[in-house]
Amino acid sequence: MNKMHNTTPGRIFDVCNHLLLIVLGLVTFLPFVYVMAGSFATEAEIARRSFFIFPETFSLEAYRYIFSTSTFVRSIGVSVFVTVVGTLVSLALTMTMAYPLSRKNLVGRNLLLNLIIFSMVFSGGMVPTYIVVRSLGLLDSLWALILPMAINPFYLIIVKTFFQNLPVELEEAAKIDGCTEIGVFWRIVLPLSKPVIATFTLFYAVFYWNDFFNALLYISDSSKWPVQLLLQQLMMVANVDFGDMDALLAEPPEESLKLAVIVVATLPILVFYPFLQKHFAKGVMLGSVKG
Repeated sequence: MNKMHNTTPGRIFDVCNHLLLIVLGLVTFLPFVYVMAGSFATEAEIARRSFFIFPETFSLEAYRYIFSTSTFVRSIGVSVFVTVVGTLVSLALTMTMAYPLSRKNLVGRNLLLNLIIFSMVFSGGMVPTYIVVRSLGLLDSLWALILPMAINPFYLIIVKTFFQNLPVELEEAAKIDGCTEIGVFWRIVLPLSKPVIATFTLFYAVFYWNDFFNALLYISDSSKWPVQLLLQQLMMVANVDFGDMDALLAEPPEESLKLAVIVVATLPILVFYPFLQKHFAKGVMLGSVKG
């Protein structure tokens, strides 16, 4: 492999490969830089300049307006609650369901696995799901944003496969020492599952944080809107006023306000991701190498 890279065609390939990756990196990074810069720019500058990385006039009007309104702060709180509680519920249900399904001596295991795979291909659809949520009395409840999506079948299959690949000898040794099935799961399996737990914590957290469609379906009370739905409404209606009457700014900066909301809504995931990055690739691969 090293000899191949030391040849002239190998060096040309490396240069082209690096240039291509740099271009792709800029294509994905520059739009976010523009959004960040635009959130600190004035309305006049955004209207005058189609693209810029550094604002000519540094302005905090958009952020002052956002955090002066109780509506936006409340929507952030709703999103944090749904993300934290939803991630914990999803992880608990996924792990506790995947572990028994990974045991080959489970009665009815094949039937349950077939039903899970069937649910990955066919779903009830929007209307039947709405009827179920309404029948359970979850409309206008934050639990409507958590319980209907609590388990992702695809994630469940990956976690089940990960549990299957754990050494059986460790579990047998724990049972000889007197551990119950719950004790084996809690003391042996979960400590060995940190990579996959970290991976799907990130997956579920990103899903709950970015979800706005379910809130659009099930939440009609604007005081319970998550931040992503508020952002979606702000994007659809250019002149929307989601602030309170006592807002600091009488006329909100429309364009910079949109960009500032995007930054505030995206920032928590960007801050959260580096802490789980080292487990990310390992967790996905461990759960998907073997069938």
